[in-house]
Amino acid sequence: MAFGGNPVFRGKNFRSAVTTAPPVPHAPHGQQPYGQQAPYGQQNPYGQPYGQQAPYGQQAPYGQMSPEQLDQMYKAPSAGPVETGRMTYDDVIMKTLACLGFVVVGAAVTLFVPAGAAMGLMVLGAIGGFVLALVNSFKREPVAGLILAYAALEGLFLGGITRVIDGIAPGVGFQAVLGTVAVAGVTLALYKSGKVRATPGLMRFFLIAIVGYLAFSLINLGLVMFGVVSSPWGLRGMTIMGIPLGVIVGLIAVVLAAISLILDFNSIEQGVRAGAPRRFAWTAAFGLTVTLVWLYTEILRLLAIFNSND
Repeated sequence: MAFGGNPVFRGKNFRSAVTTAPPVPHAPHGQQPYGQQAPYGQQNPYGQPYGQQAPYGQQAPYGQMSPEQLDQMYKAPSAGPVETGRMTYDDVIMKTLACLGFVVVGAAVTLFVPAGAAMGLMVLGAIGGFVLALVNSFKREPVAGLILAYAALEGLFLGGITRVIDGIAPGVGFQAVLGTVAVAGVTLALYKSGKVRATPGLMRFFLIAIVGYLAFSLINLGLVMFGVVSSPWGLRGMTIMGIPLGVIVGLIAVVLAAISLILDFNSIEQGVRAGAPRRFAWTAAFGLTVTLVWLYTEILRLLAIFNSND
């Protein structure tokens, strides 16, 4: 994958940002080509003799600027990413904060409505968020409304599941929030310092490990649904040498989510360097939101399993 392990990043999006130089304008038929001087004594097509400054208060025609004007143009600062419509880190930060804001609003809804309504909203958020995650992942062009809708639906799900687990182990919701912020902050600091990088070896490890984790999760879900195991956590409730399997798997999942963040940061960095169009900041924000939601869910489940075995 050209720009990281997160499936919402696709190299074709960022490579399309590379622009070509504009074509050189051609002079009208019968006139002197631009950049070439007319024979001595002749005037340019606009009637102003070559080498002479336009009258005071009038703008010199294209290609016939005075030395003062050329000097001003030379000293003027070059256009930055914002002026050229390119993605910047500020764009990604602001759009990611917008997505997280919608997640918080959605979570607040399910945390404060009656319990019965909260469960219905949680199911709606889980199904709707999954569907919109697939839609946004496979769309060629990001749509801000769909991405924000995904964030709001994930908020409904996270608020509902937090309410359920917090009723069993009070305080784990707040602990999960702190844990998510801590892991994301440390990962960003390590990436910025250059101590960790999205190397090809790390990407291969991530892809192999995530396939194994997804296979385990599907098998575990099937065992719980068909009543093969009695524990509500399924295989995660088993103990190995006194340690719940869910704690071990949860720690591995947190590490995988942190690696996914590293790949996300790498994708954003390459997108900015490649001059990706500004609209793809929404793609970057969506990718970060997906990873942060996953990270919070894993930390919440890890804390719940750990507390249930105290």
